[in-house]
Amino acid sequence: MGEGSQKSPVVLKFGGSSLATPERVRLVAERIARRQKQGDPVVAVVSAQGDTTDELLVRLHELAPDPPAREVDMLLATGEQQSAALVAATLGTLGVSAVSLTGWQAGIATDPSHRRARIHGIAPGRIRRLLAAGHVVVVAGFQGVNDLGDVTTLGRGGSDLTAVALAASLGGTCEIYSDVDGVYTADPRIVEDARRLSVIGYDEMMELAALGAQVLQGRAVEYAWQHDVEVQARSTFVDGPGTKVRPGTGTERVHPVTGAALDRTVARILCEQVPDRPGSAAHLFGALAQAPINVDVIVQSPSHLGRTDIAFTVADEDAPRAEEIARVAVERIGGGQVSRDADVAKVSLVGAGMLSRPGVASRAFQALAGAGINIIAITTSEIKISCLVRREDGPRGLQTLHKAFSLDED
Repeated sequence: MGEGSQKSPVVLKFGGSSLATPERVRLVAERIARRQKQGDPVVAVVSAQGDTTDELLVRLHELAPDPPAREVDMLLATGEQQSAALVAATLGTLGVSAVSLTGWQAGIATDPSHRRARIHGIAPGRIRRLLAAGHVVVVAGFQGVNDLGDVTTLGRGGSDLTAVALAASLGGTCEIYSDVDGVYTADPRIVEDARRLSVIGYDEMMELAALGAQVLQGRAVEYAWQHDVEVQARSTFVDGPGTKVRPGTGTERVHPVTGAALDRTVARILCEQVPDRPGSAAHLFGALAQAPINVDVIVQSPSHLGRTDIAFTVADEDAPRAEEIARVAVERIGGGQVSRDADVAKVSLVGAGMLSRPGVASRAFQALAGAGINIIAITTSEIKISCLVRREDGPRGLQTLHKAFSLDED
């Protein structure tokens, strides 16, 4: 596009499965080339190929069981950089001028933290200049730079966040491409009659993402909501409309529940005999927050003789560290044992319609009971109900709730 063009850029993000093989890299390059030839200024954001991130972590931990977070980020950021260079070079073979940029070359500034850095701002001047000169810009996702000049990464699924943030800074739209053709009422690999949603609200999508739906990263949806960026989830391999994520869906007027999700990557930490006095819970969860470790389902048992048990869930990858932090914190306040249970899963329902439809929780609990599935813990919000169950019961729990609320029907 020439310098006088006023057309807004489109940001296309491609996940790791979309780039897993040379054939798929070429397919992605061809899709990008077609889009540019339609007259759109294109910024492509890419993830690391296939299982590259996990493989890099394995190699690192073989050499350093507890590596510094800074060095973890330095290593993991290379996966996306490889993808960016490969896609840009492949575009060149198709007659498309492309330039690859790392996250910091793209102007993505973050806070000082590593592994889960937050974006503080984007200086998109270089991207704008490259687009104006007619180039496709291929940005390595998942990464930025802090004030010290150190590489930082944005957490699992962080390339989604990169794409949304770039779209917001450039005043463009964002399309997230993966191996599924949109957002479904449940994981179609587990629930055969799951239905693709044509549109979903930011709030519902953010809850589903946080609860295990892997189509979009929750932080990316939150950023899109805050900056009014319309996001479209589409398939890399099949042409179709996908699912639009935006406000004002009207979904709640049809069904109280929009979708169901299953998360089998959680663990439960149990803290026994915690002194039941003001400040105990604050001390425990304050220590976890400083880590920083996100905590989800929290259950405190009734007090007995001035003592109480507190249980909470965290992501699997945070569980060992959370257990150790909790053990130290509970010991300092005179509590008892701390243990970890990895044999759990979280099955959830999400729907803006829950705000005005009573009885959703009761119906969900009855359905799970009828299937012989025991509920270990429950957490709710205005548009969410989550039940902690045994991990082996997770898939059946998802199928049960999907059927109980007729989510296969429009």
